[in-house]
Amino acid sequence: MENYKKFMKEVLIDKNRLQNRVAELGIAISNDYRDSNDLLLICILRGAIIFLSDLSRQITVPHTMDFMAISSYGSGSRNSSGVVRINMDLTTNIYGKDVLIVEDIIDSGNTLAYVLELLSTRKPKSLHICTLLDKFERREIDIPVRYTGFKIPNKFVFGYGLDLDEIYRNLPFIGVVDLEKYEN
Repeated sequence: MENYKKFMKEVLIDKNRLQNRVAELGIAISNDYRDSNDLLLICILRGAIIFLSDLSRQITVPHTMDFMAISSYGSGSRNSSGVVRINMDLTTNIYGKDVLIVEDIIDSGNTLAYVLELLSTRKPKSLHICTLLDKFERREIDIPVRYTGFKIPNKFVFGYGLDLDEIYRNLPFIGVVDLEKYEN
């Protein structure tokens, strides 16, 4: 478990900051959807699962959850392949529901632009995005993000749901990969 330390440059966001911000997001979402009877959280797998779990416990209004698996990244998760593929679609009909997409990280915006376009054809009452991390400087497509946990610099990050070669998602913080050590 401790092997990640040899690749980690720094802790970007510690456990306490993460949990405090997730609680703040939960309050904001609860306030904004206080009159909704059909709030559906859509988790983009796999990276957002830990964020969704913690966020869901902070949201005080009734809500349901569903999951989508989307792929658009190549090996190492640092460069988008440009091709977006739905690996697992929703099982819930979103027609007439307030839909909140829960994402771990947004960089180029290409993947979420595709998901927004796809889901909007299914006629939800509302469709918004909540992301834990926003690499705004990498944005190629302007997408409307309603809730943002943290704006972060263009660094390769892992932990709290984000993987480093499919491992270390379980870390309770967001770390930055030391690319020089990692690539050697």
